[in-house]
Amino acid sequence: MPEATLEFIGTATTLLRIGPFTVLTDPNFLHRGQYAYLGKGLVSRRRTEPAMAPAELPDLDAIVLSHLHGDHFDRVARRELRRDVPLLTTRQAAPRLERWGFPARGLPRWGSHLLERDGVGLTVTATPGRHAPGPAQALLPPVMGSVLELDTGSGAPFRAYVTGDTLYRRSLRRVVDRLGPIDAMVIHLGGTRVLGLLVTMDDRQGARLVRTVQPAVTVPIHYDDYGVFRSPLEDFEQRWAREGLPGELHLVARGETASLRPD
Repeated sequence: MPEATLEFIGTATTLLRIGPFTVLTDPNFLHRGQYAYLGKGLVSRRRTEPAMAPAELPDLDAIVLSHLHGDHFDRVARRELRRDVPLLTTRQAAPRLERWGFPARGLPRWGSHLLERDGVGLTVTATPGRHAPGPAQALLPPVMGSVLELDTGSGAPFRAYVTGDTLYRRSLRRVVDRLGPIDAMVIHLGGTRVLGLLVTMDDRQGARLVRTVQPAVTVPIHYDDYGVFRSPLEDFEQRWAREGLPGELHLVARGETASLRPD
């Protein structure tokens, strides 16, 4: 059975090892005490230390960036990441990243990019996301989720859904309807609030998404690294136990690795 693991670096930064592929998500390497710039004059101070620096990263097949915010792609990443790795992101973020020298590819909603290695394919598909309610969306950059589908040519494909910084919407059921059952969901939580508005899922919205998507495994990330995060991981753990959510909850600390397959 092909490898399927997540190594947690911090915030939404992970190393996904799926079959022969290694994919970095949302590179945020600021140190504790440094400020992330969120646009429109908004900043937030980092509370935690990343588990890895860019120089310590393994060879990568791709970087997947949900959106261009300072807590997902920061000045350390811009300065120190290699420029020879495909960077898959939103159509709005790609031109700026290209100006910075990165080989960025902007994916439209439901657009896909195929990675190939050793006769195996990993398809990365951009999924819908909404970073703020109603008209407030104009204050924040467009965001995407992503489904990484490994097809070895034998057996059912393996699918990992990385939600990105989205709020819950019933329409996210289309991720399953269009792409198929989800084996693992990497869920961005934190209950982030900007100017009083909820802009990432808290424990209640996260639980609703688990019930909607019905993944076999759920791995929460993006929950305690910045001062704008208001919904701690403990809230989600308690709600999971209280509501008896489907599938398995796999917790992973910074610097550790979790399986994306059921125990």
